[in-house]
Amino acid sequence: MEYLSDRVKSLSVSQTLAMAQKSRELKAKGIDIISLSLGEPDFNTPDYIKEAAKKAIDDNYSKYPPVPGYADLREAISKKFKDENGINYSSEQIIVSAGGKHSLINVILSIVNPGDEVIILAPYWVSYYDQIIIAEGKPVIIETKLENDFKIKPEQLEAAITSKTRLIIFNSPSNPTGMVYDRKEMEKIARVVEKHEGVFIISDEIYEHIIFTGEHVSMASFDFIYDKVITVNGVSKGYAMTGWRIGYIGAPLWIAKACNKLQGQFTSGVCSIAQRAALAAIQGKGDSRQVMKAAFIRRRDLICELLKDVKGFKVRIPQGAFYVMPDISFYFGKSDGKTRITNSDDLVLYLLDKAQVATVGGNAFGAPECLRISYATSDDLLVEAVKRIKEALEKLK
Repeated sequence: MEYLSDRVKSLSVSQTLAMAQKSRELKAKGIDIISLSLGEPDFNTPDYIKEAAKKAIDDNYSKYPPVPGYADLREAISKKFKDENGINYSSEQIIVSAGGKHSLINVILSIVNPGDEVIILAPYWVSYYDQIIIAEGKPVIIETKLENDFKIKPEQLEAAITSKTRLIIFNSPSNPTGMVYDRKEMEKIARVVEKHEGVFIISDEIYEHIIFTGEHVSMASFDFIYDKVITVNGVSKGYAMTGWRIGYIGAPLWIAKACNKLQGQFTSGVCSIAQRAALAAIQGKGDSRQVMKAAFIRRRDLICELLKDVKGFKVRIPQGAFYVMPDISFYFGKSDGKTRITNSDDLVLYLLDKAQVATVGGNAFGAPECLRISYATSDDLLVEAVKRIKEALEKLK
């Protein structure tokens, strides 16, 4: 007999991680799988960052670090916020955690009570929904349309806010759509939040350095809602450091203190060596971010051009991150004689079986008519993957 908590029973398995695991298992069996499922840059961590980690080991950074992070790392993050984002966060307002996902759950658990409503914008990153469930909050989903670049309108947000709303989770550049809100669009959203006492907004800015058009705008840079914003970021995407597991927040001091208190009971301070590597990344003057960005722009253009030739796929050109999210509902109801496609999850499994290409179904992102493709891989693999997808889909009638 299993005596699992209701909390665990209520959670979904992360579909991005599940598909990545399935891909690894098939590859281990010798099957040639092209994985377009994980949001992970295919670049290696820059050498200057790795050297800082090696030096940290030699310098005996092997003791418990402070719960909120080393003081010099938090000072560097404070300077980064001011110089790059136009936000004044003191080092006391910054908490370093084990990745952006850890930062998010710290904030959600710190300010959401059972029954509180948390607004998320669909398509949304897979873990937002389940992290709200962990906190016993109620997810309130605002749906968007491909025709509007998957962006909400201010009046949609206004209509969704109730007396029970405690938090809004905002993400630009977006995972999974790759869409980016410009300054005017964000200011309109900020003005809605400004009007509602006791409503806060998490601004997830993990993809800020991977933006192809315009500028990245931080929500907390609008001074009239500065006290309502928690900025979440990290080094995973911008510095190819996904495995180092370093994320951080800048927040009103009372929220930072709450996250510090919570983290003190969960993990304490996060990996000392990874923190020293993160310090080098943030302070570094190398061109690794620009090199990766140039590659992602090229790949974005390549895959969008390739997907134009896939019958039934509706594609909007992403403006940041490294994802494209085509509408694939054209294939619902079609069959190859053995497999019938009724939803995006069916199509994802069909493509994995028939094309040996791993993607992620839109159901996990609150967009059941779509699927997510990560183009954080080589040009050659992207060309081959879309060729396989196209050939497999031609069998569906």
